[in-house]
Amino acid sequence: MPGSELNYRDRKIEKEHLHVTCAIIERNGQVLAAQRSAAMSLPLKWEFPGGKIQAGESPEECLRREIHEELGITIAITKTMKPATHSYPGMTVTLYPFVCVVSGEKLIRNEHNALIWLPPAELPALDWAAADLPVLAAYLRQLEKAG
Repeated sequence: MPGSELNYRDRKIEKEHLHVTCAIIERNGQVLAAQRSAAMSLPLKWEFPGGKIQAGESPEECLRREIHEELGITIAITKTMKPATHSYPGMTVTLYPFVCVVSGEKLIRNEHNALIWLPPAELPALDWAAADLPVLAAYLRQLEKAG
């Protein structure tokens, strides 16, 4: 049937766009970094923990839920940072970062390969997921401005 062939060269394939929260969790002058498991996408890359925002959920609600699921802790959000978008080959990710604090609760590593507390100045030495790099840079700039 004429005109029924699909011309794949002319079709724009939409990449998946994920909206994800992330927590920059501060405690006693250090910040928590989480290493993705070998089974996750971006295996063994470091990230700020968080997760995908579900339908009908605010970023703040998502962050509290995800941190409780992943780490077994309760956080208090102290600052909202500007979202950052990164395009990977197969998807685009917009991160909604929040600076948070946690009390002395014990972390439970439910999903990640490793968790580490580091002084902010040492965070850049880790092998970060690309989407987290602008968030890390913005956080470090804020600390520098605060003096």
